Amino acid sequence: MNLLVALLVVLVCSAFTPGKKKDKDVYMVGVAASFTDSLVYFTDIQLVDSVYLDKNGFLPGRIQYSSQLKQYLEGQGLKRRTCFIYFNTNPKKLEKTIRKMKEEYDEGGRSILREVNKDFKFKKAIIYQATEE
Repeated sequence: MNLLVALLVVLVCSAFTPGKKKDKDVYMVGVAASFTDSLVYFTDIQLVDSVYLDKNGFLPGRIQYSSQLKQYLEGQGLKRRTCFIYFNTNPKKLEKTIRKMKEEYDEGGRSILREVNKDFKFKKAIIYQATEE
């Protein structure tokens, strides 16, 4: 349970990490865990085409990306997974974050780490703008 709390803290912190420039590529990783078993799934680091951080360093459509992973895993028979998205404009920094997270999960053999099938790819989220009438 402490590991899940730590995971949520990392997620919140990574979500508020400001981007340096709007025009940098964005790399992301999906992580899926469950409260009912010890399996934790990780996607590979992916560069998502035509995705950029907004002026505040947020990844627009974060919820859509986690939903893409959740739907994919449900299609594979993996129900009730909580999916998180980690992102960064620097793939080496993202890799370091994920490596540390995997070490945390792997500590003491409490979790079983699995890779999501390489055929899963994030697709650019569709962002809807509210219009004023």
